[in-house]
Amino acid sequence: MHSDSLQDGHGRRVSYLRVSVTDRCNLRCTYCVSQDMHFIPHPNILRYEEILRVMELGVSMGVDKVRFTGGEPFVRKGFTDFLVEAARQFPDLELCATTNGTRIGEHLERLAGTGVRLNVSLDTLQPDKFRAITGRDLFHEVRANIDRCLDAGIKLKVNVVAMGGVNSDELADFVAFAEANPLDLRFIEFMPIGDGTRWSRDSVWLAADIVRDIRALTAVEPLVGKGRNSGPARMFNLVNGQGRIGVISPYSNHFCATCNRLRLTSDGDLRTCLFSDKVFRLRPALRNPRLNRDSLERIVRAATVGKPMGHRLLENMHGEDGVCHTRMSAIGG
Repeated sequence: MHSDSLQDGHGRRVSYLRVSVTDRCNLRCTYCVSQDMHFIPHPNILRYEEILRVMELGVSMGVDKVRFTGGEPFVRKGFTDFLVEAARQFPDLELCATTNGTRIGEHLERLAGTGVRLNVSLDTLQPDKFRAITGRDLFHEVRANIDRCLDAGIKLKVNVVAMGGVNSDELADFVAFAEANPLDLRFIEFMPIGDGTRWSRDSVWLAADIVRDIRALTAVEPLVGKGRNSGPARMFNLVNGQGRIGVISPYSNHFCATCNRLRLTSDGDLRTCLFSDKVFRLRPALRNPRLNRDSLERIVRAATVGKPMGHRLLENMHGEDGVCHTRMSAIGG
């Protein structure tokens, strides 16, 4: 264990930093954004060199995994150059990026050279439904880019937001897709987060039901022996296929007790919990020449010590409509 590792007041060691590089996205997914979006002004977005400073600080305190998110990170100019530089500066850091897959095709050769792992969001295998969910007719671009990633040797996970009455009729197709490709496919329970979300209790497609129905479709073997930063997914090997399949259950079976994450928003707020609106502002400190590295470290440590148990907040924060009123695209997931 790192001698200066971050630990919160509940005894959880923090080793994973999620960094949103932009709140902008070229899709308009129904569960993520609203139609009257107000984006963060460009001067308030962290510069890449400022993100690298936060990463350096995090690594010195025991962070060993960083995931870049958005919005959609690849809509930000220079993001691939930034990934190359981050991989150069932190060769021992596990680097990942979450993307909708629409814009990665032209970057794959350089991405393969960085060793960065990709998570691609794909909530349906039907082009018409993709357009209905995302507001854009880009399904075929995403599917082609997934194939290009695999051909380039990039380690790939495909994330599916599990939505009852929306894509719950596609389970057999998703299983066949995972069996045919060497990737991890994970179903993530639909969460009531964001003012613009169309969440209702009927929208939830429970992880337990998904696992039951997967077992009815194909032979699977539970995957055991996951590492510390492997995340909350419950994964299964597909006996008759190339890939693996799994579920993440933040709604029905929260994993707050083992949460090891901090989140850095694109405008420089440090968030210790997805379900809390409490933030610790790093941007002013990063841009104040009178504040040194020790000042930043004190902010990060103070934030980490107060990291809450998120499920308690989730139980208390739901409005009358059952929704947590925090815009997901502004947090980075």
